[in-house]
Amino acid sequence: MTKTAERPPAAVRARPAGAPPPAADRRRRRLGDQLRAYAFLLGGLVCFALFSWYPAIRAVVIAFQTYTPGSDPEWVGTANFTRVLNDPEFGAAWRNTLTFTLLALLLGFAVPFVLALVLNELRHAKAFFRVVVYLPVMIPPVVSALLWKWFYDPGAGLANEALRFLHLPTSNWTNGADTALISLVVVATWANMGGTVLIYLAALQSIPGELYEAAELDGASLLQRIRHVTVPQTRFVILMLMLLQIIATMQVFTEPFVITGGGPENSTVTVLYLIYKYAFLYNDFGGACALSVMLLALLGVFSAVYLRLTRSGEEAA
Repeated sequence: MTKTAERPPAAVRARPAGAPPPAADRRRRRLGDQLRAYAFLLGGLVCFALFSWYPAIRAVVIAFQTYTPGSDPEWVGTANFTRVLNDPEFGAAWRNTLTFTLLALLLGFAVPFVLALVLNELRHAKAFFRVVVYLPVMIPPVVSALLWKWFYDPGAGLANEALRFLHLPTSNWTNGADTALISLVVVATWANMGGTVLIYLAALQSIPGELYEAAELDGASLLQRIRHVTVPQTRFVILMLMLLQIIATMQVFTEPFVITGGGPENSTVTVLYLIYKYAFLYNDFGGACALSVMLLALLGVFSAVYLRLTRSGEEAA
């Protein structure tokens, strides 16, 4: 008698070509992909925790301690905050920082947007002008500050030489208490606007051309097209860059440190520069961390209020 061939179980039968894999295989593949993704992410999280989260938490702890490297810290409660608040430079530092932020918004927020509008309208040499605009960002900040320090030199600096050539009165620039802060605002704007211009340019190029064509057919002028088409279409980018710029300008340090040293007459002492002085000149790490916590709290509150207001505006719109 011939034995009939037994059919293999359904689990081991060959799947037809093109048939989807079983659900168990798909789950295993998905789990493997997720594990590999988390493995790649783990390195970044570890670095971020070691160099960002841990220092921030440590600074909050030291703000309530008397701490000197090499010695045991002692808890002093809010004594560091009280001492910092009574420092004569404290008020000047916050006043200069807020003034610098306001001037940077008036100058450094408008100039990149206008440059992006101009670059967006160019028909020739676009790449060349984009490189020219972005070039200051590629220069190290300290080198850029040193170049401007020479440029602002009241004796043989290029700024005053140009004014003399035009038979115009010269200025003390960073050596004068009335002009030092605005001079630093110009330096910071020049050094950092390249990236902002490119972001604005990318946002402008994503606006559909049909909107401008419709506005032109309706008889809209250039300013009206910018107001009713460009600004609403780039509103989200504008708001986010404004928030980032405020946070960045309130942490200004390189320009006062390299160019003016906080002078003249404390006219360019900023909060971050005062933190540096407490830590590395006064050897008072508790006071430096107390100032850092104050700055962190102010920026956190401002960011929360700003995002809340913008979200409310979007919901109302």
